Amino acid sequence: NSFKNQTHTKIPHLSNMNNTTCIDDRFPGKFLPAVYISVLIVGLFANGMGMKSLLHNWQKVGDVKIFMLNLGLADVLYLLTLPFLIVYHFNDSKWIFGEIFCKVTRFGFNLNFYGSIGFLTCISMYRYLAIVHPLRVMGRITVTHSVLVSLVVWLLVSAQSVPDMFFMKTSRSNTNKCFETTTNEYVEDYLNYRLGWTLTGFCLPFLITVGCYGHAIAVLFSKDTLDKVLKQRCLKLLFVLIILFSVCYIPFHVLKNLNLWSRVLTKQKMCPQWSNGVYIAHQISRGLACLNSALNPLVYLHINEDISSQLRELLQRIHLKFSRKPTANPQAIAEKYTQTLGMSVV
Repeated sequence: NSFKNQTHTKIPHLSNMNNTTCIDDRFPGKFLPAVYISVLIVGLFANGMGMKSLLHNWQKVGDVKIFMLNLGLADVLYLLTLPFLIVYHFNDSKWIFGEIFCKVTRFGFNLNFYGSIGFLTCISMYRYLAIVHPLRVMGRITVTHSVLVSLVVWLLVSAQSVPDMFFMKTSRSNTNKCFETTTNEYVEDYLNYRLGWTLTGFCLPFLITVGCYGHAIAVLFSKDTLDKVLKQRCLKLLFVLIILFSVCYIPFHVLKNLNLWSRVLTKQKMCPQWSNGVYIAHQISRGLACLNSALNPLVYLHINEDISSQLRELLQRIHLKFSRKPTANPQAIAEKYTQTLGMSVV
């Protein structure tokens, strides 16, 4: 079918133009609010528990504690913006908080999202140095160094995120939408900006993280004299990072850029058959992307032993409270629950 025969449905991020589109823009309002509410509840609980345990065992965690603290801070700052997005979607996608706060909210997501990638990369590099070059870094990496590196991460992420705020985010002609990207007028420039951002903010850190853990695991398993517990913890942390990147980061970047390209084609009066599928998939990836604020505490779990013990105790109390018959071996039950969740620490 030709473009003119397509269904004439308005799309929020194209609403400042009087052209038609091939997508159904009602999906985000049905999907994202439930995700945001779930992430807000789980994320606040998980990060609160993780931060409390981290501060309580500050001296035991090691050199990565500064990065873990900043990772939790980035998560909490983003979670505080979710109530405004929840109201936005429940209010039929009408932004009532003003243009400036719309940009602040979108900036908060970018700061958390890419800050999390940055600090996970730093944790990976520190782990790599501690495993592969322990003698070279012993006593040379201090808290001051970690603080300076954290400041550099915040500055780099902020420098990448600030240009996004100069793109139009609201449109009074479209019932005060708060755009995730920008209006159709500037979509070509925004696509170029996002491609550069994907390369520097995601691809490079991802390659560094994979390289660090790949080499560290190869070194661990090439030396039989090393502690088996260390090997298992390293593998578990790598597994957690694979989950984070596979669920939260990779789909988001691929689908976001594809969706922007679809918008460019639509602006040029072309209507690819895959536009609607990519649009819906991108909205799902947006929900998965914000899950990183709830999944990042898994990093605490595999670095901080105390939080694992607290989880076992919590599961034990829950079982004893709701079990009809008292159990003769509560510890075994707690271990069963943690193994089921894939979070047990040997």
